Amino acid sequence: MALSHQQRDQIERRIRAAIDRLLAGQIPPGGACDVKTLAREAGISRASLYRTWGHLKDEFEKRRAAAWAAGQQPDPREGRIARLRDLNQRLTGKLVRTHTELTQLKERHRLLLSVLAAKDDELHRLRRELSRFSVSPAPVPNEGNDARSVVPLSLS
Repeated sequence: MALSHQQRDQIERRIRAAIDRLLAGQIPPGGACDVKTLAREAGISRASLYRTWGHLKDEFEKRRAAAWAAGQQPDPREGRIARLRDLNQRLTGKLVRTHTELTQLKERHRLLLSVLAAKDDELHRLRRELSRFSVSPAPVPNEGNDARSVVPLSLS
């Protein structure tokens, strides 16, 4: 069925009004700033929008692209998605840096434990070596002190 001139004008006005609303950020629940929502808001089928009103669909897409290029986000969900992607990228980078730092700290911990074990072995060796010498405490001459009151330290 062919549309009258008046019907065509009325549909075109509805499509243009829907374009203006969507680009102004008035996105209906469950919709987006896209051709599917445009057709639904204008009250026509998507096929009709492509077939009969293709020039208006193209105008919508050009205006939407221009708005995005100008930094405007008619669809608040798109802006949120972009922010979340940016946040995800920053957090992923932070996670990689943290993982690298943890790996380095684990390696340093392992190295320090190795050094500590070597020092402990050396300390035990020196104590064994020292215990082989029978050291008797020599009296310390000091005025007024009795050398017999000096108690030797245990070396065990």
